[in-house]
Amino acid sequence: MNTLVAALPILVLIWMMVKRSPIASYIALPITALLAALLQLFYFQADLRLLLANSFAGVLSVMTPISIIAGAILLNRMLAISGAETTIKHWLESISSNQVAQLMIIGWAFAFMLEGASGFGTPAAIAAPILVGLGFSPFKVIVFTLILNSIPVSFGAVGTPTWFGFSALQLDDGQVLAISRWTALCHVVAALVIPMIALCLVLPLKKVRQNSVFIYLSVFSCVLPYWLFAQWNYEFPSLIGGAVGLLVTIYLASRGVGLDKSAANAQSSKSDFKLTPKALFVALSPLLLLIVVLVITRIHQLGIKALLNDETLWMSMHLGFAQFELSKALILSLHEIFGTSVGWSYKTLFVPALIPFVLVVLICVPLLKMSKSQVKQMCSDTLGRIAMPCIALIGALVMVNVLMQGGHNAPIFYMASTFADLSGEHWVLFASYLGALGTFFSGSATVSNLTFGGIQYGIAEQVGLSETLVLALQSTGAAMGNMICISNIIAVASIVGVNNQEGPVLKKTFLPMLIYGAIVGGFSYLFY
Repeated sequence: MNTLVAALPILVLIWMMVKRSPIASYIALPITALLAALLQLFYFQADLRLLLANSFAGVLSVMTPISIIAGAILLNRMLAISGAETTIKHWLESISSNQVAQLMIIGWAFAFMLEGASGFGTPAAIAAPILVGLGFSPFKVIVFTLILNSIPVSFGAVGTPTWFGFSALQLDDGQVLAISRWTALCHVVAALVIPMIALCLVLPLKKVRQNSVFIYLSVFSCVLPYWLFAQWNYEFPSLIGGAVGLLVTIYLASRGVGLDKSAANAQSSKSDFKLTPKALFVALSPLLLLIVVLVITRIHQLGIKALLNDETLWMSMHLGFAQFELSKALILSLHEIFGTSVGWSYKTLFVPALIPFVLVVLICVPLLKMSKSQVKQMCSDTLGRIAMPCIALIGALVMVNVLMQGGHNAPIFYMASTFADLSGEHWVLFASYLGALGTFFSGSATVSNLTFGGIQYGIAEQVGLSETLVLALQSTGAAMGNMICISNIIAVASIVGVNNQEGPVLKKTFLPMLIYGAIVGGFSYLFY
């Protein structure tokens, strides 16, 4: 009964968003958050003050995703209004007018590399508007980028979901590396199927089949170095795999290797646009600078990452309801909210908002010779696009915080325990779905691993399975949950200017997520 009650808000949310006349996320999510809070208060007998503290922390937590979304939209509007996006579009068309090639270069290899450098939804935020600019349907682009961006997520943001996501378990380096190896292998196996599914949701099956040689060459050019690097390192597989894959994919596309040459596979739009190397470099400079800044600030060996995360106290004051702290790296923190153990923090310089998005925009506005009116339009467009996503994300994050309240009596833990009890020694087949559920709730593979890593470890011990295997499936599942995560869907949709389509997107991505889990679960069950 507890499990059914715990799952009720999620079931209601799914129903509201996928029914024939779906309710917009900025309405559905706050309703779900309210329902979750009422169930916690009256059924699970949650402490009211703790519930209020978690709800307040959830509201404040919206600063992280909404600042990233705002930064990504700002960059996107700069590229569009300045004309740089048009230049990039013509360049990509000059590499290949083949639609499959364009999708694989931008939506696969380029996004793969960006995920390795930054994570936090950056890949889809950058890749999706470029693909829309090339003439692809915004709705289909959202679905495509969300599905494909799942594969590199386990090693996204320089491996954060892996090395930090399991940090609470106090595993030694050898154990983390073993998890990394099997996680990478699971993703490689899934990559044999998932990109084809994603492409078939954008293009006709016939067109995908005609270009299947190129598709698999592009896929392998990313996932093979990705897997090889994961054998001895758990920070750079996605970054290295994406960089190698991008170079190889561009080369293959430019030579037409594995591509169908018929006009039916090409974009219909042609132009007499004259592209000079200087114009191309200027147009690409925001994206190039973005990658450079991301890499510099994410590789901890360079030391800048540590500076941006410096928690050395600079200022502290009591606000009456909580203790406020400001670190030297401008990390905003609240402790003991409403006299409870609940806290909140925002890493102003490390969250990919001010750095790299706003920084890149500030540098590139004069470089792209934008006028004052263009800058004003860029800013107003950005503000106009983040209002509704902000409300939706507040609802999502409050719901997450509320459902995770209660330790081992939290609603989300009841659901997890029920899964384990039902599956027993066959848990390998289902472990990845728990990871996906965590990402669905939290919007982060890292948070999913932090939340469910301990549960997965305990389940493995209870039913006599390899802890390394189960944690690898948790990590893989947390990554594949990226495609059904409401906050990710909202973020990408808002960036490409699509409103109230979260439910239809979820309908399209849910089945690929199930297939993904079946592949990695079945593979692990048979071959581990």
